[in-house]
Amino acid sequence: MAYYPGCALQSMSWDYRESLKQVAGALDLQLLEVEDWTCCGATAAHSLDERMAVMLPARNLAGAEALGLPLAVACPMCFKRLALTRKMLQEKRVDDPWRLKLDRNLLDLARFFASARMLEKIRAQVRRPLTALRVVCYYGCQVVRPPKITGTTDYENPRHLDRLVAAAGAAAVDWSYKATCCGASMGIPKKQIGLALVAKLLVAARAAGAQAIVVCCPLCQSNLDLLQPELREQQGWEWELPILYYTELLGVAFNLPSIEAGLAGHLVDPRGFIEAWAGEGVSGQ
Repeated sequence: MAYYPGCALQSMSWDYRESLKQVAGALDLQLLEVEDWTCCGATAAHSLDERMAVMLPARNLAGAEALGLPLAVACPMCFKRLALTRKMLQEKRVDDPWRLKLDRNLLDLARFFASARMLEKIRAQVRRPLTALRVVCYYGCQVVRPPKITGTTDYENPRHLDRLVAAAGAAAVDWSYKATCCGASMGIPKKQIGLALVAKLLVAARAAGAQAIVVCCPLCQSNLDLLQPELREQQGWEWELPILYYTELLGVAFNLPSIEAGLAGHLVDPRGFIEAWAGEGVSGQ
C-alpha cells in the first residue's frame, strides 16, 4: 500500500517510523512511501487559510493516487486532515486542480493492523508473549474525533489498540481516560495546563495498575514521555511509566532487535522494564 509518513515521523518521532517499518516487514506488508510528499498542514494551516489547508493534503492524495494503491497513514492528525480533504473534494467544496478520482481507500494504520486478518498474522509472529505486562491504551483526542470525518463509531470507547496489545500477549486494562486530551497543544502557550493534564493521565494509568501506556499518536507519546521528569520532581513521584508506540510493543513481542535504538531514545527508557515483561533483554541476548 502507499504510505504517508508525515512530518512528525520524519523528525521527533523517528522511533515510531523505524518500529513501524520493522513490524510491517515482519508481517510481509510493503509500504511504498508517497513520492515527494509534503506536510499536510495539520497543526496550523486550517486556522490560517482554508484552501491551503485542503491543497496541502490533496497534493499527497494525488501522489498516492499516482501509485494506484490505498493510502495508509500512521499519524492520527495527518489521517484526519487527509480524510477531511478527501471529503471536501468529494463534496466539491473546493476546486481540485489534480482532478482526483478519490477511488482508493484511506487507512488509519493502527486500525488496519487491528483488523481480523492482520491480528491473525500478528499472533503468528509473536516470539516473546508479554504475558507479565499490563498496559492502558491511550488514544487521545485526535484518533477518534470528529467521527463524521474519521468514520469511527467507537469514539466513546475505542478498542483497536487494546486488540493489538492482546495479540502481543499483554493485558490491556480498561480505564476512563483513553480518549481524554493530553494537552499537547498547551506545551508552549500554557505549560501548566499541559502539565496538569498529563499528571492526571499518568496518575490514572498507575491507579488502574498499568505498567506502561500504549499510544499511536506522535504528539501524545512525546507529551507523556517528555513531561515525566519534570512531573516526578514537581510531584515527588518515585515511579515512572514508559510510553510505547503500539509498533514498539509489537516489535518487542516479535523479538526484533532493530527497534532497540528507538526505545533507547525515550526519556523514560523502557528497556529495563522489558526484561521483567518478557524475561530477557530486547535483543534476546
